[in-house]
Amino acid sequence: MAKKIKSSNGISKYNRNKYIWAYIFILPQIIVFFGFSLYPIVMSYVYSFYDWSGIGPLTNFVGLKNYTRILTESSFWNAFGNTFVYTAGFTVVSISIALILALVLNNPNLKGRGIYRTVYFLPVVTTMAIIGIVMQNIFGTQGFFNEFLKAIGLIDQSISWLSNPVLAMILLIIIGSWKEIGITMIYWLTGLQMIPREVYEAAKIDGAGSWQTLRYITLPLLKPIGATILLLTVVSSMRVFDLVKTLTEGGPYFATETLELYIYRFAFAPDGPSQVGFASAAGVILGLTVFIISLILGWVVYKVSGQKRKPLGGGIK
Repeated sequence: MAKKIKSSNGISKYNRNKYIWAYIFILPQIIVFFGFSLYPIVMSYVYSFYDWSGIGPLTNFVGLKNYTRILTESSFWNAFGNTFVYTAGFTVVSISIALILALVLNNPNLKGRGIYRTVYFLPVVTTMAIIGIVMQNIFGTQGFFNEFLKAIGLIDQSISWLSNPVLAMILLIIIGSWKEIGITMIYWLTGLQMIPREVYEAAKIDGAGSWQTLRYITLPLLKPIGATILLLTVVSSMRVFDLVKTLTEGGPYFATETLELYIYRFAFAPDGPSQVGFASAAGVILGLTVFIISLILGWVVYKVSGQKRKPLGGGIK
C-alpha cells in the first residue's frame, strides 16, 4: 500500500486536497449567506438610525428617533398585539390537532395510514400566498362558503367573514394551522416512534388501559420533543406575512395587521414615500423580540431535554 505523502505541517497531501474541495463546495452557500442573510441583517441595523427612503445615500442621521417614534405609535402596538394573538392561537391549534392526528396515524393497525399522512402533509408544500388567494375567494361575501351555507338553509344573508375583525383573525389562525399542521404532525410522529415498544408492552401487562398509557407513558415521554415543537411553532408563527397579505391585507381597519405586514407597509408604502429607515427599526425590534422568545423557549427545551427520565411514580394507576 502506498504511503500518503505528508507535508511539513503534518497534513497529508490527500487530506489537504480533501479540505480544499470541501471548502470549494461550501463556498457558494457561504457567499449566499453573506450576501442575502448576514449583509441585510447588518444593514437593517444601520438603516434604522437614518431617515432614509431607500433611494440615494445615507445622509440624514436621526439616531434613536425611529425607535422612539415606533414605541409611541399605537399602530405598532396594534400590530404587535395582533402578532401575539395569531401566534397564541396558531400554536394551540396546530400543536394540539397535530398531536391527535399523530396519535391516530401512529397506530400500526390503521389501514392506509401512509395515504392519510400524505393527505395531511400536502398543504405544507403548497405556497402560502396561493392558499391566501384561494381562501379569499372561498370566504368572500359572494364566495363559495356563503353560497354553500345558503344552499343548505343555514343562513339567509351572506356573512362578511373577512370584514369582521374577530372572524378574520379566527380564519387566519385556522387556515394558517391547516397549512402547517402536516409538518407538526411529522414531528410528533417522530417522537412517538422513538418510544420503545417494550414500554407499551410492559404497561399492557400491568393492566394499563389506553387512557392510562397515554397519560402516564406517551405524553411524559413526548415532553422533550414537545418543547422543541413549541419553539419551532412559536418562532415560525411570529413571522407570518404572506397569508395575512393575500387574505386580509391586514384589515378590516388593521385588525389583523401583523408586525411583518406593518414593516412592509412602511418599507414599500403604496400611498406615499417609503420609510425604509423606520421600517428597519421596526424590523430590528421584531428580530430582537423573536430572539428573546427563542432564548426563553430554548432554555425550556434544554431543561426538559436535560431531565433524566423518572420512574412512572409508583406505577400506572
